[in-house]
Amino acid sequence: MRWIFVGASTIASQYMLGAVRAQGDEVVWVVSGSAEHGAAWAEAHDIARATTDLAEALADARCETVYVSSTNEKHLPQAMAAIEAGKHVLCEKPLAMTVGEAAGMVQAADAAGVTFATNHHLRCSGTHQAVRDLIATGKIGNVLSLRIFHAVHLPPHLQGWRINDAAAGGGVIPDITVHNADVTRFLLGEDPKTVVAQMGASGMGDGVEDSAMSVWTMPSGAMVMSHESFTHPFSGSGLEVHGTEGSIFARGVMTQEPVGDVELVTAEGRLDVEVSRHNLYEHGVAAFCAAVKGEGRPAADGVDGIKSLAVAMAVRDAAAQGAAVDVDYGGVA
Repeated sequence: MRWIFVGASTIASQYMLGAVRAQGDEVVWVVSGSAEHGAAWAEAHDIARATTDLAEALADARCETVYVSSTNEKHLPQAMAAIEAGKHVLCEKPLAMTVGEAAGMVQAADAAGVTFATNHHLRCSGTHQAVRDLIATGKIGNVLSLRIFHAVHLPPHLQGWRINDAAAGGGVIPDITVHNADVTRFLLGEDPKTVVAQMGASGMGDGVEDSAMSVWTMPSGAMVMSHESFTHPFSGSGLEVHGTEGSIFARGVMTQEPVGDVELVTAEGRLDVEVSRHNLYEHGVAAFCAAVKGEGRPAADGVDGIKSLAVAMAVRDAAAQGAAVDVDYGGVA
């Protein structure tokens, strides 16, 4: 396939460009808000065309697919324009600024008959897939709780709007809580119901939160504790799943790289679990390309993107209100 990249972003250059080319596909256009930046990005990455005009790129009938990695507030109009042009869309998370906007994008793609997916890379990780398999095969019995710690130090080159621009979708909740929500849904196979939370600025956030903690109740009765931050340089990341017959410890796995370790602990002792070390983004793009061809579904589809956003918005609302909040999925089953 031939692709249009909307957003000359770090994730596009570091991860997505290689993942697309690994499929034998070609990135023909890059669309950027800055003509100078877009042209330099295209030259640096051997892309034929750069423009500030999305409509110009979308008019290229040779291109079937659009990847959106612009700032969050631009996702809705850019994805909708691509859908209206009959293009398949792979969009970064969060899909939009509100659950209603995200649902509108997914509904428009369904009506247009194009494939629409959310680029939730963590569910493509071999470590997360191994954890899910351990849970699904009953290795730890009934799940009692899940703890995700995803507090990191946001590097300077990624700060910018993420730490000071609420209008662009900045803040740790839309940036990281959506990841934790998708991981929870992927691992446990159920959707959070109710959220209690706190958020604050602990040294980096300027008008937006840079740290949050929350507890979610699940339909099964399991509890989830989620911690995310931009200001923790040495905390590490990972998750723990505790059940009636055992526990799973996954360390260093909340990352874009195929790294980290998984350990299963039961009455029989401790077991280091073998995991695949495949490239997360290549795995996700391959699933998306197959879905475009009618072969299976994307790793994370549009509904997955709606639901991860809904949980994140519930966390922000619960923290702002100081009270428990029901997660509103906007009527999406």
